[in-house]
Amino acid sequence: MASKRTLRQRALEILTRLKQHYPDSTCALQYQTPLQLLVATILSAQCTDERVNRVTPELFRRFPDAQALAMAPREEIETLIHSTGFYRNKAKHIQGACQKILTDFGGELPRTMPELLTLPGVARKTANVVLAHAFGINAGVTVDTHVKRLSRRLGLTEQEDPVRIEKDLMQLLPQSDWENWSIRLIAHGRAICEARKPRCDQCFLADLCPTAPLIQPASPKTKDKTKVPSQARA
Repeated sequence: MASKRTLRQRALEILTRLKQHYPDSTCALQYQTPLQLLVATILSAQCTDERVNRVTPELFRRFPDAQALAMAPREEIETLIHSTGFYRNKAKHIQGACQKILTDFGGELPRTMPELLTLPGVARKTANVVLAHAFGINAGVTVDTHVKRLSRRLGLTEQEDPVRIEKDLMQLLPQSDWENWSIRLIAHGRAICEARKPRCDQCFLADLCPTAPLIQPASPKTKDKTKVPSQARA
């Protein structure tokens, strides 16, 4: 197992290349207010950003703020977000979060991790997205499926749990770049390092990736279970 110093140096080089190749990457979710970003991020669970962006314009037109969403008939919210999947739970979480924002935070979306985590449907991933993109606060590293998969493939963590992966990454990256890492690694996961067919021959990170020579494209029915072998881990 390589030292933390070696890991940190490699992580910083990866970050530098990601910034060079994806200079304009930003949050793909469309929103106008911090609350709308919160709602969109809740909707994005197990759903594509593109799908969420097709749903939210009408949702926000009908219910543009916390007051409107808190008072809306649950069935109407469910109908509007139905195509994002798990719509009943998502509607419940959105409405519960808005009600708590009204009763506990004076109608304003809180700006700290501990406060955001008290809202229904909000875990660290959602809170990190909102804090970083709505308020410019890097409280942690957003760990979605792309960040989890690629951080493991790149040998920067051996953890499976997103919270533990986040902790590892926070120790390797400067705080000012925590969200830069996530948003650009997501872009790379979509463009090149796909789950089933990673294009290692086209990857500008291949020389820094211990799994690049080892990954074989999985069959469509095979879930990605890439593991970094002990001798290649860094």
